[in-house]
Amino acid sequence: MLVAVLLFALGFVLLIKGGDWFVDGAVGIAHRYHIPEILIGATVVSIGTTIPEVMVSSMAAAVGQSQTAYGNAIGSIICNTSLIAAITMAFSPSDNVDTKSLKTPAFFFIIAALLYLIISYTTGVFTRAIGIVLLLLFLVYMAITVRQALSGRLKIDEEEVEEDEKKTEANPMWKDILMLIVGAAVIAIGANLLVDNGKIIAAGLGVPESVIALTFIALGTSLPELVTAISSLIKGHSSLSLGNILGANLFNLVLVSGMAITIKPFAIPADKLIAGMNASLVVDIPLMVAVMALMLIPAFLTKKLKRWQGITLLVLYFSYVLFQFFF
Repeated sequence: MLVAVLLFALGFVLLIKGGDWFVDGAVGIAHRYHIPEILIGATVVSIGTTIPEVMVSSMAAAVGQSQTAYGNAIGSIICNTSLIAAITMAFSPSDNVDTKSLKTPAFFFIIAALLYLIISYTTGVFTRAIGIVLLLLFLVYMAITVRQALSGRLKIDEEEVEEDEKKTEANPMWKDILMLIVGAAVIAIGANLLVDNGKIIAAGLGVPESVIALTFIALGTSLPELVTAISSLIKGHSSLSLGNILGANLFNLVLVSGMAITIKPFAIPADKLIAGMNASLVVDIPLMVAVMALMLIPAFLTKKLKRWQGITLLVLYFSYVLFQFFF
């Protein structure tokens, strides 16, 4: 059990470090071809920070651990919203939320969530066709994001080109490619350690695998978002955290779930029951919807993030974690 816990923790470290290398390598290559910074942020960085979740859920699905594939995606959304975003709102409320920049990701999240809800409460089975639809939603969203990022940026900034050339001179092409490859390999190793040892820990604690995925694995794969949120909080840019969280949550539904389902379709886990009912349907998914609504609806109506929202979300998160392990 102790060895499994240590290897589980090592998996987290490898995921984070591998993610850093992967993003650094990809950004280095992008600079070499003078891709605008805003476009790099909208595509390379946003996808790169989601790679840990993609790897964990995809590997779990591939080996038949649907509880982990499902739990990581849904648990990450709950964690991102009711812990990470909640910390930002509780400690640094905002009176000027830029809702205009949130409309596109919010719209796509609602579409993906509705699809997820319909399938969950009807057939309960996510077929490969559903996975492909989710991935198509991801591609459409990225195309719109790229278009928005490039609007007004048709001319290449000469100063940015000079800056890119300085960066590429410092790092040769082979180094960027090596970082990209090694980063992806390290992420894969870390994801494998999480999936394999998460199953052992679940058995040792006498809880379903989905509980470990919904809590520990979800928190671990959300660490990049946590670091970003804390950094934004320290720098006084709390509204930036909301956009980052919303984007991450969207990617968890359309990219993370979409990839896992496409690799190996699965049904909603039913390994935890409450009064004879599937906990996924009466707790996990309803809570995911509730915390997102609690974060977004007041923000869009008032253009503010209030302290009471953050405190309420934190109470919900810690109550949810306690419920998973003790009920």
